[in-house]
Amino acid sequence: MRRALLVTVVASVVSALLSCWLVLIGWSLMGDAVSHAVLPGVVLAYLVGAPFAVGAVVFGVGAVALIGAVRDTTRLKEDTAIGVVFTTVFAVGVVLVSTTPSQVDLTHILFGNVLGVSDADIVQVLVLAAATGITLVVLRRDITLYAFDRVHAHVVGLPVRRTGALLLGLLAVTVVVALQAVGVVLAVAMVITPGATAFLLTDRIGRMLVVAPVLAAVAAVVGTWGSYALDVGSAGLVVVCQGLLFAAAYVVSRVRTRAVA
Repeated sequence: MRRALLVTVVASVVSALLSCWLVLIGWSLMGDAVSHAVLPGVVLAYLVGAPFAVGAVVFGVGAVALIGAVRDTTRLKEDTAIGVVFTTVFAVGVVLVSTTPSQVDLTHILFGNVLGVSDADIVQVLVLAAATGITLVVLRRDITLYAFDRVHAHVVGLPVRRTGALLLGLLAVTVVVALQAVGVVLAVAMVITPGATAFLLTDRIGRMLVVAPVLAAVAAVVGTWGSYALDVGSAGLVVVCQGLLFAAAYVVSRVRTRAVA
């Protein structure tokens, strides 16, 4: 339980940080796409003995490039391109999981296995989470400017394309961290819900970057210990707790709106 709690809290906090910018940029669907697209990369990385993060980043960024190519060379809108690409890539990953001979149950990649994390898994989570968190904090001003006004960011000399590529790379790495706790299927919730919840509670990015990780950590603790008490799946209950916090934030935001009106 201590291992599960450590991994879940760390994964939740770093995912919550990134989710703030994903919500502001409007990349929720992109977060969904990358979260699912990393699956075949993780499986192939396992087969060749490479770190999961390498396969995840390659396939995550590759899926984004493919989505852009489909959008730019056809009459399809971006949401349609995202739907077609990420479901296809995710399906390839499911096929690989079901056909890959392994001494490890690769279905844990889909649904998480936080109660069975090894020492190596914990080290990987801590290293990747620390690298991602530090990068986000150090570059928070540039990323925030990119989120709000890309034209102004370009005018003042910010490398817009490089910043976007960096965010996509960090998203892929964050998904690797999250899948250790909740799996690929539920990782999308961890990189969207905390930021959306904080957005309902405050209109300042500085506060969002505090509120989102705190709420995510609370959901991680309550969900993990609750799963032990109720004898249910840890990953699912953590995400349910995040959903309940979002529902509470929605009610609070509606009450505030009516009070002002």
